[in-house]
Amino acid sequence: MIAKTRFLAASFAFVIAVAPVFAHHSLAMYDMSNPVTVKGEVARLEWTNPHAYLYVNVKDNRGNVEEWVIEIDRPEFLKKNGWTSTTVKAGDIIACTGGRAKTGARTMRCTIVELASGQKLRS
Repeated sequence: MIAKTRFLAASFAFVIAVAPVFAHHSLAMYDMSNPVTVKGEVARLEWTNPHAYLYVNVKDNRGNVEEWVIEIDRPEFLKKNGWTSTTVKAGDIIACTGGRAKTGARTMRCTIVELASGQKLRS
């Protein structure tokens, strides 16, 4: 009986501990099945956990500048894929490809960032 109680307590603790991880990493708000690419000038990079963010000024079809918020992965993942906190700087021209927000907002979950040099980095 004690073993069963310990097993149930451990199972409950595990479920409680991992539930936020699965909830946090949902991509449900993004249309990942229809990727889009936006190109523009980096305004700033927020190198933060749990995700980093790029703020990119993109010209629309009429030439008006719109700020896009580009969500990229956590710094640890980015570092493993060739990034540093200075890979992208304000003023750089980049192209970001990923899933746009389903609401139509100017935000996306980016999977590839292409630098002006043509180098492509997983994001």
